[in-house]
Amino acid sequence: MQTSVRPATRADAAAINRIYNHYVRTSTCTWHLTEETEEGRRKWLESRSPDHPVLVAEAGGEILGWGSLSVYNSRQGWAGTVEDSVFIDHRHHGKGLGRQLLTFLLEAAKARGHRVVVARISGEQEASLRLHASLGFVMAGRLQGVGRKLGQTLDCVYMQRNLG
Repeated sequence: MQTSVRPATRADAAAINRIYNHYVRTSTCTWHLTEETEEGRRKWLESRSPDHPVLVAEAGGEILGWGSLSVYNSRQGWAGTVEDSVFIDHRHHGKGLGRQLLTFLLEAAKARGHRVVVARISGEQEASLRLHASLGFVMAGRLQGVGRKLGQTLDCVYMQRNLG
């Protein structure tokens, strides 16, 4: 399947929301407990700055996944540090889409002058931990038992990639 990665548009809000809300309902990869609305997702897309893009992976007109760079902390001393998010449609796991999106996000972060990309990953999300490690992220810390979802007590693993 030939996929392309491009900046997300307002028209992608429904697909982005569909992908994300699947994980809100079924997974610990996000700790949100309430589904996002499509209108809220549109507003989120419109509020993004050029330094904090949202990208989508697309094939045949279908959005297969999305990723974003977000402000890690609003205090000025954190400028240059961003957080990544990557979500792949559950029907398209194992096809390299997460790697493709995260690679594009790292390139976008570097092009925008960011120095560090941080990932906060639920401790049992082995695929995400492996993906980030394979692209040069290193373990920066682990907060034990800080989250709860789907009847589980969850660890939060911090990983970071310095962009040089």
